[in-house]
Amino acid sequence: MQVNGDLANIKTYILEKLKALYDMQVPIGQISTRELNEEMLAITEDTDREVAVYLNRQGKVMQVSLGDTATVDLPEFKQKTRSDLRLSGIRCIHTHPSGDVRLSAPDLSSLRRLRFDCMAAIGRKDKKIIGCLAFFAGEMSEDGTQLLTQYGPAEDKILAQINLNLLVTVVNKKLAAQSTKSTDDEVERAILAGVERPGSSWPIEESMAELERLADTAGAKVVATFTQRKEKPDAAFFLGRGKVNELAMEIQNLEATLLILDDELTPSQQHNLERMLGVKVIDRTALILDIFAQRARSREGKLQVELAQLRYNLPRLSGQGLALSRLGGGIGTRGPGETKLEVDRRRIYSKIHDIEEQIDGMKKSRSLHRKRRKESQIPLVALVGYTNAGKSTLLNKLTGSKVFAEDKLFATLDPTTRHLQLPEKQEILLTDTVGFIQKLPHTLVKAFRATLEEVQEADLLLHVVDCSNENLEAQIEAVVAVLKELEADGKPVLYVFNKADQLANPHIREQLLHGRDGVFISAMTGENLDGLQRRIEGFFQESQVRMTLLIPYDEGAAVTKLHKLNAVVETAYEETGTKVEVRLPLSEKDNFTKYELKE
Repeated sequence: MQVNGDLANIKTYILEKLKALYDMQVPIGQISTRELNEEMLAITEDTDREVAVYLNRQGKVMQVSLGDTATVDLPEFKQKTRSDLRLSGIRCIHTHPSGDVRLSAPDLSSLRRLRFDCMAAIGRKDKKIIGCLAFFAGEMSEDGTQLLTQYGPAEDKILAQINLNLLVTVVNKKLAAQSTKSTDDEVERAILAGVERPGSSWPIEESMAELERLADTAGAKVVATFTQRKEKPDAAFFLGRGKVNELAMEIQNLEATLLILDDELTPSQQHNLERMLGVKVIDRTALILDIFAQRARSREGKLQVELAQLRYNLPRLSGQGLALSRLGGGIGTRGPGETKLEVDRRRIYSKIHDIEEQIDGMKKSRSLHRKRRKESQIPLVALVGYTNAGKSTLLNKLTGSKVFAEDKLFATLDPTTRHLQLPEKQEILLTDTVGFIQKLPHTLVKAFRATLEEVQEADLLLHVVDCSNENLEAQIEAVVAVLKELEADGKPVLYVFNKADQLANPHIREQLLHGRDGVFISAMTGENLDGLQRRIEGFFQESQVRMTLLIPYDEGAAVTKLHKLNAVVETAYEETGTKVEVRLPLSEKDNFTKYELKE
């Protein structure tokens, strides 16, 4: 008989009292008994901590948990998987040390998500035991969320008269009748929250709008957005205590199941928020990782996502928040003890090492490919830019490819390289890379460094910018910051201002080109793509020389070398030898001067 929760510094006699709760039986059809209530409240009064018991429909105590002054851990139950159209068969009865038995937002959130038969809170007031009860009404609101019925505060002897079996039967019939339930009901209902810091170069409205797009890309439905102006985030909750209380009410009112913070949370901040709010809490990093996991298609991309997730989750092992709490995560989500935590850590470290070795192997394979490319002298041009700037669409337009392109953030995760012949027959390799974003965590850049090696190896970077975006300067800064982290900020850059067809003010073009070498295009309409290709070709021609050579037939090795250098533009066969139009790197000119035809 295991007691769940933090049992550090708990006296032996209290622990024995908690274990004794397992021996108590509640009559079938009755929610609780006076004896069970008294024993639970006595322990709460001795410890000033919540006590929770979980009973099945036979009245047997399945698990006992000891929490703190506000919450209590959810134990593990070995029972049949819950159906979305039926109650779980488990009810939760817990104490409120303050004596205020009104059910909290976490209580009601737990009831909805875990589909308890009912949720009851008890306390003592004026020497009387009183309680509140909540259960499913079996009806839906207009937006498709399940309504709850609350009863109380009332004396426990009144609550004991409620026929639980009849209640469960009626509710289950109503739930089963809801045959119109659609898959949309399963979409996470998310509330977004962010902190505006004085002096920030990125307006909070823009940041939150981008977070909403990220949430939409991940498949969540945003039901509300909250912001708060603070000098610095709260150490315990990231948000101020008042804002957290406000969120708790809105989570209850809006039936939200997820809170997304616009910045990276510490493990303790995440855990504290989940315990206070009763819903899953994630930060921007976890949201981006979730999108990456959906987008990864190649084996290497999937490995890189898994590596980033492991590194992100490692420091969060000891405080898994909802995974260990009564506040959510589903029945069967008990937190491990310290011994299991250490085992989990070792497994994660081992897994990280294994993935890193696999990625290193792929890195060596790519090195061989790059070596062959360099020997062929085909220039590499990399498309970089903010996510959703139009890089994949541009690649498709220029090369006639069908790379996946979508009007959502991070549509491209795995790099794609295509061959492109420019108007004057200059050949290049064009690579599409993962888009960058504001507040891109260092851990993600580190995890995807292998993929972004193409950026480091490129001869020219095409920095694609969505010039229709009002916040484009901040987006350019974000991309430049990541390039600097990749040690690729010294590469030659041509700015490609995409979506120029949406620019109404011609003066904006002049402003954008100030101090920048750039060209305006529309990848969608094809506007000025020929101009972009001429600019790319012109860049490489500056480091090349055009020559007409006549190579005797008995010196065929020279022709072979020209082909290896990928320098041949045109070939003709004359009486005295092979006439070749070439575009040579300046470093190779002297090796072929003796064959040059002079006009």
